[in-house]
Amino acid sequence: MLQSLIDVILPVFLVIGAGYVSTLTGYFKEVHIDGLMKFTQGFAIPCLLFLAIAHLDLSASFDPRLLGSFYTAAALCFLAGAFGARLIFKREWEDCVAIGFCCLFSNSVLLGLPITERAYGPDNLTGNYAIIAFHSPFCYCVGITVMEVIRNRGNGGMRMARSVLSAMFKNALILGIALGFIVNLTGVGIPAVADEALSLVTRAALPGALFALGGVLVKYKPEGDLRTIGYVCCVSLVLHPSLVWLFGTATALPQDLFRSGVLNAAMAPGFNAYIFANMYGRAKRVAASSVLIGTGVSILTVWMWLTLLG
Repeated sequence: MLQSLIDVILPVFLVIGAGYVSTLTGYFKEVHIDGLMKFTQGFAIPCLLFLAIAHLDLSASFDPRLLGSFYTAAALCFLAGAFGARLIFKREWEDCVAIGFCCLFSNSVLLGLPITERAYGPDNLTGNYAIIAFHSPFCYCVGITVMEVIRNRGNGGMRMARSVLSAMFKNALILGIALGFIVNLTGVGIPAVADEALSLVTRAALPGALFALGGVLVKYKPEGDLRTIGYVCCVSLVLHPSLVWLFGTATALPQDLFRSGVLNAAMAPGFNAYIFANMYGRAKRVAASSVLIGTGVSILTVWMWLTLLG
């Protein structure tokens, strides 16, 4: 399926590459990329998720088999990353949690959405939005809770709870998703003018975010810890989608949801992996390099998964 590489995957990575080259050559400065990333991550993508969740048919979208398959696999990959870092690479426990988070947090928005849309069309994104609705809350809840337990060694329960809630509800993506659920569940209609305005903003969300992602990756040079980074990439790009495939097959997951689950799991570690590592000052080089190298390698691994999915 060479055509899928050309038609589906390469356009997405060409946009990332354009952002990378434009920033590397100095045509765009770091401040420009930071501004674009702030716009896409802090406004345009939350608007996209708000609109998608607000209009989503919840009864048809939130299939427990999809969520169970994807998030059971994600949790197992977190454990594989954390314990692998401890037992194989002898890292400190705080580093292990950050490395586990890299294996947990796949880039379901910036890569999963555009690749699934290009592969199967905009009408086949129901499973993607169902996964995305829980992605940040689930991943941050797991990562922050385990990190706070490790840091406090089981003490300071109230402090730990405040840290978890504070980090989650400062995240614009989570706020966009939460507002979308409120509108959907209450049945409050979005005025046509506002709906059209939001639609205009959302058209810039994914291409702008992909371009900004390329610019951001310029800052992170792969150096050191290559064995650990390779391990993270293997868990993220191979183990996670393999587990979703196994669980999805076992639960007879419908084809459209099955494809969304596997493809989302097959994405490289998301930029939030670096944000989490930076937040705690642990394993930052591993996180940044895993995002960079994993994104590059995923050109081939995603092609492999698309070929297997048919």
